[in-house]
Amino acid sequence: MVQAPRFQLSFLHPKHWPLWLGLGFLWLLLWLPYPALMKLGEGLGLLLMKALKSRVKVTRRNLELCFPDMPAAERELLVRQNFKETGKAAFETFMGWWWPDWRARPLCHFKGLEHIRAIQDEGKGVFLLSGHFLCLEMIARTFGFHCPAVGFYRPNDNPIMEYFQYHGRLRSNRALIGKRDVRALIQALNDKEVCFYLPDQDYGRNKAEFVPFFAVKETATTTGTLLFAGSANCKTVAIHSYRLPGYQGYQVEVLPAFDNFPSGDNKSDVTRINHWLEQGIIAHPSQYMWLHRRFKTRPNPEDPSLY
Repeated sequence: MVQAPRFQLSFLHPKHWPLWLGLGFLWLLLWLPYPALMKLGEGLGLLLMKALKSRVKVTRRNLELCFPDMPAAERELLVRQNFKETGKAAFETFMGWWWPDWRARPLCHFKGLEHIRAIQDEGKGVFLLSGHFLCLEMIARTFGFHCPAVGFYRPNDNPIMEYFQYHGRLRSNRALIGKRDVRALIQALNDKEVCFYLPDQDYGRNKAEFVPFFAVKETATTTGTLLFAGSANCKTVAIHSYRLPGYQGYQVEVLPAFDNFPSGDNKSDVTRINHWLEQGIIAHPSQYMWLHRRFKTRPNPEDPSLY
């Protein structure tokens, strides 16, 4: 488990004052009504679209690769909507870390929690798969109200932000594990914990299979999922999560546990994971984190970059 960061007097050095001013202003903004924050998030997203040109190109290219038959005008509209949703996520990050329970709890709606309860009743850990959907911070916060979980994460490089990230994510959850601490995650699963894991980014050629993801027939897909699922006394379940229309909050659907997983056929198993992810994305394509270079690792090192 990651050791809890402590507040340091060095955080108050004048060089950090601009960050503190920004965080203080954001703390005040977060007292605005939820619909107002989401509107501000849309505006922030449009500003980010103008400022982060390289990420706009990555987003556009990912959508071209995944949905080659989509009309260009429709795809461009999706790029714009995706950045508006990304702006909302910036506010939701701090909502998840800082909001009191009475504000966060009513916004999240859950289906399928009985699938987790059934695994726990068997005396097993729950290996919980989620994709990089943009409302993830709020989902993780409110998930802990029902099933306090263990997160597998990358510590923030900025010590002040890491302090807030760590303690914010544990407002309603159990513990955090650094992304390289494989043994700790397996131990947590053996200890019957609910453990979040996100298998949907390009983690490189090592421990990966090249399988279809939408129209990209050879997408580097981690087999780390299979390592954890097969090494611990656990069952694997996946969730779909998304923002509801009309500022109603968030919906989380826990799916039934995967049967015969892992099966021993790595390609088949990670293809199954990608299929689950595709289903969630198709339902709400603007709410996925498209700005990541998902297809940067090619089947052969000499293959030209898709970007």
